[in-house]
Amino acid sequence: MKIGIASDHRGVILKEKIKNYLNEKYKIIDYGTNSIESVDYPEYAFKVGEDIRDNKIDLGILICGTGIGMSIACNKVKKVRCAKVTTKEEAYLSRLHNNANVIALAENVTNYKEIIDTFLISEFSKEEKHQRRVEMIDKYDN
Repeated sequence: MKIGIASDHRGVILKEKIKNYLNEKYKIIDYGTNSIESVDYPEYAFKVGEDIRDNKIDLGILICGTGIGMSIACNKVKKVRCAKVTTKEEAYLSRLHNNANVIALAENVTNYKEIIDTFLISEFSKEEKHQRRVEMIDKYDN
C-alpha cells in the first residue's frame, strides 16, 4: 500500500514521526514540507489529493496546525474524501461509513499511532446506505 503524507510548517515534526512509524510497514511518499519555514498548506493538500484522484497513492495523511485547513483544501480535489479526525473511533468511522481516503490531523495530536493504524486497517462497509451517500457526495458538482 502506498501512503502519501504532507504537512505545512506547523505539522512537519509530527509528519516526520509518522513517517518513521510507518516506514517499515508501508511505502511512504513524502510531499513536503520539510522545514519550519512558513508555507501555504493548500499547495501540499492539493498534491496529495491529486495523487489520490490519479490513483498514484492509496491513502493520504495530512498534518497542519489544526488539520482543518488541510482537510478543506484537500476536499476540493475530485474523488477525495478527507476527514479531519482526532480519535481512533473517528478514523474507523471515516473509513467504514464515508470511505475516507485521506485523514487530516492537528500538529499536537498525541494519539497519532492509534488513529493512523485504525485508519489504515479499516475498510469501507459497502453497506447500501453508506455506498449511496458516498456516491451522492462524489457526484455533487455545483
